[in-house]
Amino acid sequence: MEKTFEIGSKSFVLDQTKAEEAYAAKRVINGRQTMAFNLLPLRYQWSYDLYRTMKANHWEPEDIPMQKDVEQWRSNDLTEQERWIIRMGIGYFSAAEGIVGDNIIHVVREMVTAPELKLVLGRHAHEENIHADSLLYMISSLGINPHECEAMFEQIPTILRKNEFVTNVSNSLRRETDLTTPENKKLLAKNIFVFGQCMEGTQFYGLFGMILSLYRQNKFPGIGQMFRYTLRDESNHIEVFRNLFMDLVEENQEIWTKDFQEELRDLMAEAVRLEKEFIEDCLPTNAVGLSADEFTQYIDYIADRRLIGVGLKPLSQGVDNPLPWLAELMDIGKEQNFFEGRVTEYQKASALEVVSDDDL
Repeated sequence: MEKTFEIGSKSFVLDQTKAEEAYAAKRVINGRQTMAFNLLPLRYQWSYDLYRTMKANHWEPEDIPMQKDVEQWRSNDLTEQERWIIRMGIGYFSAAEGIVGDNIIHVVREMVTAPELKLVLGRHAHEENIHADSLLYMISSLGINPHECEAMFEQIPTILRKNEFVTNVSNSLRRETDLTTPENKKLLAKNIFVFGQCMEGTQFYGLFGMILSLYRQNKFPGIGQMFRYTLRDESNHIEVFRNLFMDLVEENQEIWTKDFQEELRDLMAEAVRLEKEFIEDCLPTNAVGLSADEFTQYIDYIADRRLIGVGLKPLSQGVDNPLPWLAELMDIGKEQNFFEGRVTEYQKASALEVVSDDDL
């Protein structure tokens, strides 16, 4: 069907059939290639909805006061274990946030072809920059030697092994990879699964819980608030990569073999093993209301939820949540809404408020 516009002495003919063909050619990968960034009509509505949610949740580290954190850090009221958790949090995430952002920009966003997918992935990468910036803000506020952070993610073996686990997957793909072959499609699906469900979805949660446990005890309120906002962002990132993974598989059913499913489960098992070793380094002694044994069980609980969320069999079969108090802040069953009623929404048009202790 054609529609003609008569403007002065000129006629312009638009062919709706061709436009509909262009829409039908939208795919996660191997779709219609165009330099134009035409979002409409949307094929992947979820990506635009998540983009708007992520944009509305925008926050800036400098808007969060750090005076109380600095006073506590300089005081004699903290244990060495509590200081070590903060150092490990800053040390690990200083590397991890950059690794995630690099993978989004240079791998995944380069390979998807639908503009709305590129849009939400661009926002995802932007939020990784905010998280990295928040860590710089923590380091400078507390007066931590930045060389210590560099040393931690290069010289602490459990951090190094976690980072190598994901970078090895990321380095196997680049822009020139031929995504018409089943094997390379699997490489991309594996990348999206590892970064979304294994790394951001599981391996980030060890330190999230430890730092939030300090926050719950009125320690490091500024750092705790930033980690709560980061955790809210991460819940959206996990959903972006989960949806992207599911649509990629749906459009390329030939890759969804039993062998590939078992390979993904094995990757999650390896991610869990590495995270448990890391937890032992973060909590060499029981402290801050946590024990390493309870927390490693919690990681099993989270990992199973991630696997089930992408249609895979769990590893542990019905493991219980051993830390019910964490469910108030990190309820995996309410990934989209667990901040509702618990964490003040930082909307772009509103001022930042600090959540009171009564809200916890």
